[in-house]
Amino acid sequence: MRVNKLKVAVYAICKNEAQFVDRWMDSMLEADMVVVADTGSTDDTVERLRARGAHVYSIKVDPWRFDVARNAALNFIPRDVDVCVTADLDECMEAGWRQKLEEVWTPEATRLKYFYTWSFNPDGSRGVTFWQEKTHRRSGFRWVHPVHEELQYYGTDPDHYVCSEDIRLNHYPDNTKSRGQYFPLLEKSVQENPEHDRNVHYLGREYMYYHMWDKCIDTLKHHLSMPRARWKDERAASMRFIARAYEAKGERDEAKSWLFKAIAEAPHLREPYVEMAKLAYKEQDWPRIYHMVEAALQIKERPISYLNEPFSWDFTLYDLGALSCYYLGMLQKSLAFAKQAVEMAPDDERLQNNLKLIQDKAQDQSD
Repeated sequence: MRVNKLKVAVYAICKNEAQFVDRWMDSMLEADMVVVADTGSTDDTVERLRARGAHVYSIKVDPWRFDVARNAALNFIPRDVDVCVTADLDECMEAGWRQKLEEVWTPEATRLKYFYTWSFNPDGSRGVTFWQEKTHRRSGFRWVHPVHEELQYYGTDPDHYVCSEDIRLNHYPDNTKSRGQYFPLLEKSVQENPEHDRNVHYLGREYMYYHMWDKCIDTLKHHLSMPRARWKDERAASMRFIARAYEAKGERDEAKSWLFKAIAEAPHLREPYVEMAKLAYKEQDWPRIYHMVEAALQIKERPISYLNEPFSWDFTLYDLGALSCYYLGMLQKSLAFAKQAVEMAPDDERLQNNLKLIQDKAQDQSD
């Protein structure tokens, strides 16, 4: 029998998440203890958690901030715990995570990096996946920022990361939940820390979601001007979102200019090429679509990043390729693209109809 060398606690915040309790607890029972700070549930979340063995504490955070709530949950964990694992109730650890954690953790470790799958594709395969680092040593950490909160290390030892590609936390969100509270909290976050480049990027993106086009453009241009905003992938995303805002305002030339900037900033990413192809489709610029599709398909590896977009890795490129080749008279290539698109989305009636049309046209040409 293996003897655990670490004392591990899971902690979370929750409100009205009874539907997730059993699945979540099933995935967290490898820990020595589970601590949950309930922020005001009116359903039976608390009773369900306690029935499954969780230590549940009721807290009130007013005005609401995610960092304050998470710090309260963390404070309920005993000081003799070695490792703290943060996971919301709509997230689940894949089985065997505890042993894998024991294998990589060292006395010098302060945090663990592991894979986080934010979304899954319709066929069940992993979609947006990136590194996360919300597992940490008990002492020396606090949460900061009202939303998109981060762990801040204030310990005296060096901040030392260990990594495991085999530990995976999966996200299964309740898509009926409103994002409404994010918007004012993001604005507050940027007011409190105006030099935090990532939160400025998040705020610009939020303005885009709310169709506040001018604020989106101004905020993301500011993000690009910030000295700390040096990650090319995120800079390219800001450029893409600026392009979307200009397109929504009817300024397609500006949108096109910003997408070219995004391509130049991060030519290793599919997303700028695909967004340019989608814009070109609206203009029926078939040569530009074809060029963008070919360039994007040269990029074979999906990045481990929160920024990659599902439309860059589903049937979209092959659909656009089929259409552009059809109108450019490249029927055999159009047919190959169309077949691939249908293979990736077999239930899409439009793709099926396009394939039949292309097949018929190619047959007529061969006759």
